[in-house]
Amino acid sequence: MKFLQNFIDKLEPSFEHGGKYEKFYPAFEALQSFLFSTKKVTPKGTHIRDSLDTKRYMSIVLFSLKPALLFGIYNAGYQAHKASGMSLDMMSVMITGLKYVIPLILVSYGVGLFWEFLFSVVRGHEVNEGFLVTGLLYPLILPPTLPLWQAAVGITFGVIIAKEVFGGTGRNFLNPALTARAFLFFAYPAQISGDNVWTAVSKPDAIDGFSGATALSVAVSTPGGASVTGALNDAGFTLSNLFWGFVPGSIGETSVVCALLGAGILIVTGVGSWRTMLSCVLGVVCMGTVFNLVAGPSSLAFFELPIMYHLC
Repeated sequence: MKFLQNFIDKLEPSFEHGGKYEKFYPAFEALQSFLFSTKKVTPKGTHIRDSLDTKRYMSIVLFSLKPALLFGIYNAGYQAHKASGMSLDMMSVMITGLKYVIPLILVSYGVGLFWEFLFSVVRGHEVNEGFLVTGLLYPLILPPTLPLWQAAVGITFGVIIAKEVFGGTGRNFLNPALTARAFLFFAYPAQISGDNVWTAVSKPDAIDGFSGATALSVAVSTPGGASVTGALNDAGFTLSNLFWGFVPGSIGETSVVCALLGAGILIVTGVGSWRTMLSCVLGVVCMGTVFNLVAGPSSLAFFELPIMYHLC
C-alpha cells in the first residue's frame, strides 16, 4: 500500500491547478480519496473529532446491504435450479446465482460511475461517495434475469435525469436507484413487471425459460369469495417462504430476515432512522387494515389478505 500511495502522490501534481491534467482532477481526487484518507486536515482550533466521515458512512450502508445481497445471490440460483429440476446443492446454486447477479452489479457500477466521473470532470466538482450505495442498491431491486443492456440504460437514466440534471449529490430530490427502476418499469414492462418479473432457466436442450406468477399477481387474480391465503399457499407463497425469502422476485427484495438485519445494522450504528422505518411499517399496517375493513362478499379477495402477508 505504501508503494501505491507514493505512486498516487507522485501523480498528484499533474492533476492539481496548473498541471497537465488539471481538468481531470475530480476523477483523480475520487480515486485518491477512495483508496486513502484525506491529507487535508485543519492544523489548529477547536474541533469535534469523529471517525464517521462520508466514506465510512456509506461503507456502513453498503455493509447493511450485504445480507440481502448474499441471500439474493443464493435465491437467484435456488429459484433457477428449482424451476429446472437441477441440483439444489449449495455450491452449485451459489455459482448459478453469481452468474446472474455479478454481471448486473458490474454493469451498474461501470456505467453509473462513468456518468458520475464524466459530470464531475465537466463541472469540476468532486465525485461523491453516494454512488457506492446507489450502484449496489440498483441491481438489488432488479429481476436477476434482466438483460444487461436494459440495466445499463436504466442506471444511465437514473444518474443523469434523477441526479445530475438537478446539480448532483445533495440537490436531487429523486432517488437515482429507484428512479432508474421506475424508468425500466414503464420502458420495458415485459421484462420487469407482472408475470415476467422472474424468468427461470430450464433444463438443458429444453425451452430457454419460462415465467411464473408473482405473489402479488396471485393475490390480485384470486376471485372474490375464494381464499386468498389458500391461493398463495398453493402457489408456494406461504408466509414462511415469504418471511425467509425463498420465493421468486427481485434480487434483494424477497427476504424479510435480511431486510431486518440490514435495518438493525443501520439503527445500531446511528446511520439509519428507526422513525423512518417505523413509518413505512405503520403505513402498510394502516392500509392493510383499511382493506380488511372494506372486505366483503362482493369485494376483491385481495382485500382480505392478512396484514402479515402485506408486511412480508
